[in-house]
Amino acid sequence: MGIDEHYMHRALALAQLGLGSVSPNPLVGCVIVGENQIIGEGWHQKIGEAHAEANAIKSATDESALSGSTLYVNLEPCTHIGKTPPCADLILEKKIKRVVIANLDANKAVSGGGAEKLREGGAEVIVGVLEKEGRILNKRFFANVEKRRPYIILKWAQTADGFMARTDFSSQWISGETARQFAHKMRSEEDAVLTGRQTAQCDNPQLSVRLWQGRNPIRIAMDRYLKLPPTLHLFDGSAETLIYNVKKTEEGNNLFYVKVSEENFLSEMQADLHRRRIGSVMAEGGAQTLRLFIEADAWDEAHVFVSPKKFGEGIAAPKIAGRTTASQAGEDRYFFIENTRGKCGHAGEALPLISQPDEAFYKPKRPPYG
Repeated sequence: MGIDEHYMHRALALAQLGLGSVSPNPLVGCVIVGENQIIGEGWHQKIGEAHAEANAIKSATDESALSGSTLYVNLEPCTHIGKTPPCADLILEKKIKRVVIANLDANKAVSGGGAEKLREGGAEVIVGVLEKEGRILNKRFFANVEKRRPYIILKWAQTADGFMARTDFSSQWISGETARQFAHKMRSEEDAVLTGRQTAQCDNPQLSVRLWQGRNPIRIAMDRYLKLPPTLHLFDGSAETLIYNVKKTEEGNNLFYVKVSEENFLSEMQADLHRRRIGSVMAEGGAQTLRLFIEADAWDEAHVFVSPKKFGEGIAAPKIAGRTTASQAGEDRYFFIENTRGKCGHAGEALPLISQPDEAFYKPKRPPYG
């Protein structure tokens, strides 16, 4: 590993600390090196607050050491004036002589502008160091800009014999405690969590973060004909909740009813979420809701927890294909599946459909998180 890759890895690690706090902005980390030592580092910590470069520069105890240093940042420094001053101007002001970047901005209108401004100001600029890793880290941001929709994450639990609910649609506690805790961690990292009408009515989910520390996501329900009873947790006003339907648009008590067309329900819903700057959605609906995303190829990754339990009969889990990684989550087998047909992340071969894994899968392995 070269020296530039070494420090860029550190910038990427710092950037990840902003997960769940900066959306719809990208995750950005920054490291400043002078005389082969880190003299400053930082990351974008909260939407509307200072960018990573400004935090790294501020952290330097000796400002004079910034002159002639090298700055590592995973995303191209900005040049526009928004809620914070342009980072490219600040870098030039501090006489930083070399800037190493993983990814250019995804927005074609500004892509390359930050690098060009730095070069014009006399800095040496290197682009593309750990570019693939940078795209994976900012998969949500790149999906928002390139696909003009939120990054869509599918999540469900299923039994060893391939069912995700009983015949009466009940599905509570298929997965074990570790898998449920991991699911709540995921919720804390995404902008919104979505469910369908059947799941909302049968399970009455709160769609909140209770088994992990973090913010509660925006709640989304797909209720085409507004059949859900107002006694459900979804309507308690405790969190911003969007109800997509084909009948009305209305607001009140932290509830937002959004009317979309019957024939373009999914695409219009995603377009509306994009306009609301909701950068990522975790879909936890039932089989019908999940298949809607899968059949439209409107998903980016899936998280599937396979329990050793068996139902014998019930509502069949969806089938899905993509680059698949398997591990263990407590008593459950955990599958992480990437949609390799999209532009975000990295490409790969599609693997066989995940539906009914055999008993040989149940071997202890490290949980999917530390």
